[in-house]
Amino acid sequence: MRPQKVLDIEILTGLAKVFRSKGYEGASLKDLSEAAGLKKASLYHRFPNGKQEMADAVLNHISDWVDENIFSNLLDNDLTPENRLKKGLAGVRMLYDGGKEICIFRALSMQAGIELFEEQVKNGMNVWITNFKKLGLAFNLSHDEAENRAIQVLIELQGSLIVAKGLGELTVFENTLQKIENKYLRD
Repeated sequence: MRPQKVLDIEILTGLAKVFRSKGYEGASLKDLSEAAGLKKASLYHRFPNGKQEMADAVLNHISDWVDENIFSNLLDNDLTPENRLKKGLAGVRMLYDGGKEICIFRALSMQAGIELFEEQVKNGMNVWITNFKKLGLAFNLSHDEAENRAIQVLIELQGSLIVAKGLGELTVFENTLQKIENKYLRD
């Protein structure tokens, strides 16, 4: 068997960039194949069900990365809650490249993408809330306060990404991460 010239991680990273920047509807096969470093035929060979399968693979790839680099830190009982928070937010910073990248949930929940990925987006957001809620409980917040704080974290992260992108000011995202950290640490 001939070795693959382009590694799966490189393909998924390229596809993610296109979906993040153009959304599901705006992502053309030409854009996707160029970003993946493959000819259209090779891209279809890897993803026979087309663009939807590519987006599903990107969602799964990002979900795995988030589990490994953010949620595993938030839930690491070997760390203090403070260190769990700091490591988790460091992962958030990496995921969004300091505020330069938009959220894949946002990108795939616009136009026709919402119909195709609604359940995945909803489930993904619920996982974010659940994991930040568990962190809040580790900080001895009440059940309700931990859940409210977790929902607010998701709102603040998503909002800061939009505002940072719209204003071209990455400090908006960074300041939001600092505010999230401060809210947990002062309670």
